[in-house]
Amino acid sequence: MSSQSSSIADASSREGRLDQFEQEARTIVSESPLRSLWDLRHVPAKHLAVRTWKSMISDRIFGHAAELGFYFLFALFPTLLSASSILGLAARSAHQFYDKLLDYLSILIPTAALGTVLKTFNETTAAASSGKITFGLIAAVWSASVGISAVQDTMNVVYKVQDTRSYIRARIYAIGLTILLTNIVTAGLACMLSGDVVAALSYRFIPVHLLAVAAAIVARVVAWFMATALLALTFGVIYYWAPDLRIRRWHWFSPGCAIGIAGWLVASLGLRVYIHFFNSYSFTYGSLGAVIILLTWFYITGLMLLLGAEINSEIEAIAAEAQLTSSQMSSASLQN
Repeated sequence: MSSQSSSIADASSREGRLDQFEQEARTIVSESPLRSLWDLRHVPAKHLAVRTWKSMISDRIFGHAAELGFYFLFALFPTLLSASSILGLAARSAHQFYDKLLDYLSILIPTAALGTVLKTFNETTAAASSGKITFGLIAAVWSASVGISAVQDTMNVVYKVQDTRSYIRARIYAIGLTILLTNIVTAGLACMLSGDVVAALSYRFIPVHLLAVAAAIVARVVAWFMATALLALTFGVIYYWAPDLRIRRWHWFSPGCAIGIAGWLVASLGLRVYIHFFNSYSFTYGSLGAVIILLTWFYITGLMLLLGAEINSEIEAIAAEAQLTSSQMSSASLQN
């Protein structure tokens, strides 16, 4: 009986030391972030993948992704209200601009869900007014900031830090981050539109056909490259500003960002393919099928965003644990 009690006490003591070790490592992550996240310090990719998976389970990332998916859906239609009000005033005289935006929107969003989105888009566009523009912009920023607040809370969970900001300060951060991300997304759309405009002008004003084709291809490639860079910037801004770290370090393109973007693109296209060949959702959900699909796509978006953050967090934690272990070994050798 005493031996069993002793083993339980030893196990509790080991768990306590492990928790303290992890807390000290996370403190190092918060106070001394890595300059580069690409240096894995000879850590096998398999070990990083296993740690990331365990951390995702312990942090309940799949549940938090569902939460983000709801908030993204909640922010979508106020955003469409303001966007449709602004574009609705121009779309009556700029149908090509309107159609191009819809084409870009249909690249990733599943077709069945896009129909519901476009129906709402067209209904609000038909009644666009200056009052709706003002109200829509305010509602869009506030609703989207609620989603960004959820992102902030989840990023704190991922990085194992306590949010020390007050409610007002955290909401101000969320609103500022919302406006910044909106501008980045707008710049990405502008890049894609500019590529199409330059390509059209090339065909019109360059008399040599081969040169015109080459110029159009170059314009579109550059436009999509810039749009991809702005997408990476979106992830980088979220990873930089969302968690309440004591010291922040900017990373233009991190492993988590690369895997998050690649996973998001693959999962989005995979969802489109699945729905195209296995369209039984209408028998299961009826008229709500399109909303369920859209919510699933937002869930995937939130999950990939959090997956990238988990990867970056674990890379930081591995480096901090190695540093902490090295310092403890040095202290032990000096004592001996």
